[in-house]
Amino acid sequence: MQKWECTLCGYVYEPEQGDPDNGVEPGTAWEDVPEDWLCPLCGATKDLFEPL
Repeated sequence: MQKWECTLCGYVYEPEQGDPDNGVEPGTAWEDVPEDWLCPLCGATKDLFEPL
């Protein structure tokens, strides 16, 4: 699965791990992450992430 990096802080969203602390279950593809999800480190929106 494609990983995505926050262009502001460098956080990498890994679909295999998800972000369970913020409601995104492991195995969730980027396309299925809710549009209102925010980077857990800096609060950036999804549109500020780029594919790795």
